[in-house]
Amino acid sequence: MAKKVLFCATVDYHFKAFHLPYLNWFKEQGWEVHIAASGNMELPHINGRFDIPIQRSPFKRRNLEAYNQLKLIIDENQYDIVHCHTPMGGVIARLAARGARRNGTKVIYTAHGFHFCKGAPLLNWLVYYPIERMLSHFTDCLITINEEDYALAVYHRFKAKRIEHVHGVGVNTDRYKPIDEIQKRESREVFGYQSSDFLMFYAAEFNENKNQQLLIQALALLKVEAPQAKLLLAGDGPFQEACRELAVKLEVEGSVHFLGHRNDIPALLPLCDVALASSLREGLPVNILEAMACGLPVVASENRGHSELVKDTVNGFVIRNLDSRQFAARLVELYKSDELRKKFGVENIHRVQRYSLAQVGLELSGIYTQYFLGDRDEAEDKYSSAYI
Repeated sequence: MAKKVLFCATVDYHFKAFHLPYLNWFKEQGWEVHIAASGNMELPHINGRFDIPIQRSPFKRRNLEAYNQLKLIIDENQYDIVHCHTPMGGVIARLAARGARRNGTKVIYTAHGFHFCKGAPLLNWLVYYPIERMLSHFTDCLITINEEDYALAVYHRFKAKRIEHVHGVGVNTDRYKPIDEIQKRESREVFGYQSSDFLMFYAAEFNENKNQQLLIQALALLKVEAPQAKLLLAGDGPFQEACRELAVKLEVEGSVHFLGHRNDIPALLPLCDVALASSLREGLPVNILEAMACGLPVVASENRGHSELVKDTVNGFVIRNLDSRQFAARLVELYKSDELRKKFGVENIHRVQRYSLAQVGLELSGIYTQYFLGDRDEAEDKYSSAYI
């Protein structure tokens, strides 16, 4: 009988965005692959799916319904592995799998960025820290994706049987890659940009955390020294209208391009000059990894995820205290120096290799197969011959 794995998250888009290669890896190894999340998106590499009403907010009553449904699913299917993701997916799945663990199911949780961390509000520590520490008792393997979270889990002695660090969710360096100057000029023509434009790119949902307002404020300070600067903002969300209004208020609406939801980021990124990131908190941001793989310098606000990827003055700039003036000053440096942009870009292409899909796949496959094969070398050999 084939071994069975269940991936669980709050919403099914999470699997499409981050985990398709790993679903496929299990399928290639002959496993039966199931997913459980809210939504009915069509996804490849799976044998079964369960649409359960997990809510993002822990205070929604429907989470109790989701718990009951998920517990029944786990108990009936007798999974060998349950791998859960996202805060509420991780909470509900680990609670629902407690009985299955006593019968041999291994429960893995990937923390995509603890809400309690250095600089986080006290409320986050009061609410989220005790929950995660308690749930670590019901976790066979806790996977962290940045060094700060790994050190925190070890220092605070989380009770997971194993605590591992992997390099994010992996970036596809075959899909995200640099283009030469001729290709860049031709691509800009296709998208309606001039070769003289200084294109600054940020892809993220418009929400409070992603903080696009900071970038618009910085752009307004560039009008004199970098008149050809254009800010490209890809994504949708509840804060988009407020950002449009801010651009009008600061008289830069002609230089801020709201691109909406895009499926062509691999084509857009390489034709830009610099990647930006303004969020308040991040685990290990994929948007920066994609920009690094395309050979772009990065200017990012200071937080644990950004600071792990961007070393100030080495492969980009890290901006402290959400300072729009400092943000603008660093962008002027890059605007005026082709040499500096190329230097940072080359360094990013080198650095991103440790976060590649292939490298992360080796790390994850080693974790998965140790439970059943006990041999990390064999795990890596099996992974290298599979999807990637």
